[in-house]
Amino acid sequence: MTEEEKRSLIQKIKENLSDFIYGMASHEATRQALKTRGSMEHLFILITMGDLLGVPILPPYYSLRLLPYVVPQISTWKRRMLREKDLVDALA
Repeated sequence: MTEEEKRSLIQKIKENLSDFIYGMASHEATRQALKTRGSMEHLFILITMGDLLGVPILPPYYSLRLLPYVVPQISTWKRRMLREKDLVDALA
């Protein structure tokens, strides 16, 4: 084995060990944080753009001020809010 192959092997072992430790230590916490962030984003859009669904919460002035930041997420938010819910969805 050459010196370069040894370094490559050691680097691969370090990467695999790092991925393994990450998976054991913080993968679940990271997934939960992303899930919470998504829920908060959808709640924020509901509060600001609720009038699109007939839920007037904020005056339209503030909704229009926030519109440029929310436009990319409106289609997925509408789909999620108008989706038919089931008991299994609440358990997940």
